[in-house]
Order: sequence, then C-alpha cells, then structure tokens
Amino acid sequence: MSSTPEKSPAVDEVLSSLAAGTEPDKAALREAVRALLKDLGTLAPGRSVEVRVPPYGAIQCVEGPRHTRGTPANVVEMSPVTFVEIATGRTTWADAVRDGRISASGIRADISHLFPFCLR
Repeated sequence: MSSTPEKSPAVDEVLSSLAAGTEPDKAALREAVRALLKDLGTLAPGRSVEVRVPPYGAIQCVEGPRHTRGTPANVVEMSPVTFVEIATGRTTWADAVRDGRISASGIRADISHLFPFCLR
C-alpha cells in the first residue's frame, strides 16, 4: 500500500477509468481504496466511527468514544467507487447519501466535513 494517495498511481488509474466510463481494474481499485483509507485515518484519527469499503478495507477514525466490541455504534459504508469519488471530490457526500450510495448510522456517522481530502 502506498504511503499517501498523492503517491499512489492507483488513484489516478481509477480516476482515469471512471472518467473514460470504464470499470476500474480491481487491483488498482483495491490499492486506491486502501491508500485513501490510510489517509482518512491520518486526517481523522480516533476510533468512534467505522468506515467500511467492502471488500477492500475498513478503518476506525474520528475522535470520540472508542468502540471496542460488537457492532460499532457509528458506521459508514459505501462501495469502493463511491469512496474514491467522494475522497477526490468527483462527487459530494450529500449526493452520494441522497442517491443511496452511502449508508451512515449513528450520531457521529456524518463525516461529510472530512470530504474531499484528496483533490487531484
């Protein structure tokens, strides 16, 4: 996994595929998601919100009450393509929620203020 999305050619590859209207390569999409999740964790350290991007990864982030067992109280879940799109500013959090592409539950699950964080 790359240390930052700015250094991850996978993010650029996925964005190029999406711009061309083609399905991104699965390996590139996995690498892009993992790089962006790592950056999100750095941007918003903590353990009160779990961000899930199945099947490629999940992190706990955002300061607040720490979750340790069972199902987290604050969960955000989205597809890999949606995550790349909101992280890079290709779509907004509000649009993705409205379109049903983001599932967010819990009082801390609105992490819209963190996006986009990887402008290209």
